[in-house]
Amino acid sequence: MPFVQGHLWKKSLAVTITTLCAHCARPLQLEVDSQLRYRVADGAAPLIAVPIVDFAKLKDPSIIHAF
Repeated sequence: MPFVQGHLWKKSLAVTITTLCAHCARPLQLEVDSQLRYRVADGAAPLIAVPIVDFAKLKDPSIIHAF
């Protein structure tokens, strides 16, 4: 994600994610920058879910595997 890369490189970065709505297959475009500011194109209001990881019980080799 740009916020991690931006902090590591001490640069302002942004990423654009072009995808489809999982419900209706409508095109969806999100932009996130290294300051965690975001913009959603076309007035969409997407819901984003992030799985909760219990780090005390994490047995995977990295957090990426847990997701």
